[in-house]
Amino acid sequence: MRWKGVIEEYKEYLPVTNKTPFVTFYEGNTPLIESRHVSRLTNCKVYLKYEGANPTGSFKDRGMCLAIAKAVEKGRQAVICASTGNTSASAAAYAVRAGIDCIVIIPKGKIALGKLSQAIMHGAKVFEVDGNFDEALNLVREMGEKYPVEIVNSINPFRIEGQKTGAFEVCNQLGAVPDFHAIPVGNAGNITAYWKGYNEYKAAGKINSLPKMIGFQAEGAAPIVLGHLVKNPETVATAIRIGNPASWKQAEAAARDSGGSISIVTDQEILDAYKVIAAKEGIFCEPASAASVAGTLKLHKAGKIPEGSTIVCVLTGHGLKDPDTAIKQGTKPALVPCKITEIVKRLGY
Repeated sequence: MRWKGVIEEYKEYLPVTNKTPFVTFYEGNTPLIESRHVSRLTNCKVYLKYEGANPTGSFKDRGMCLAIAKAVEKGRQAVICASTGNTSASAAAYAVRAGIDCIVIIPKGKIALGKLSQAIMHGAKVFEVDGNFDEALNLVREMGEKYPVEIVNSINPFRIEGQKTGAFEVCNQLGAVPDFHAIPVGNAGNITAYWKGYNEYKAAGKINSLPKMIGFQAEGAAPIVLGHLVKNPETVATAIRIGNPASWKQAEAAARDSGGSISIVTDQEILDAYKVIAAKEGIFCEPASAASVAGTLKLHKAGKIPEGSTIVCVLTGHGLKDPDTAIKQGTKPALVPCKITEIVKRLGY
């Protein structure tokens, strides 16, 4: 049977009415891939939920389709978001699909160009402000209060509703509930959404247990772990470079109520995992995505994840979102004369 997209596939679990349009690029249904290398390193069964396979290359599409659909249902002619990249790409694409305008506010110099290029090509009205993400989001909140534009950041509850469908897919694809669900934490909407999804699937009788939610923040942008705002967050993982998460309390509740945790990974740990995922698993993800794998390896090494556990690590976005980091971290091409003997000599054949 043909996949119908998040809204139509999961409408019984979503706040949709007969007036809600199906705005879709057939998002969702992303692969759950067994991670053979990380499984060997941990003596666990590790799976990678590759959200980079969504239409605009990130998990944001799951919630954005519903947020845009509800904005159209409400009669809005424009949506607005603050973004470090993925939200803007998704909002701009789905706004085009729905035939409405998209306004994007980005923090100056704090966005991966691969993501910004998507929003620009989709025709979004992009404004770069002299401030960080949290300041940009405050501006967006003010716009939403004073003007007829719909905010589509994760403070929009329909974003969380759409994103929770990832938990349904994990259970359906795995045929079970993982022991641990590992996820990067930036604005904290995704860990909130997955926990909501697992709970709703359990309430519906689809599953009998719940996973421990383990979230990971970058060392330079870890307000939840530190217990206070981070005024100037810094990390190579631009997607989670956030100092005041919109879903802070909900994320804390997800970790606490599941028996899990939210902890810190360093930029070096993120980059090490980023390279391992690409070189050993053949999957290209953006740096922030690798926080889930970096954190899993770190907790396992610390004895906090028992061997034999089943772990799902969410890879939130595609590696092409941030080609600059890939180029900096990768091996540069070797310049050689155009002769087969030169190639063979360097290969050691």
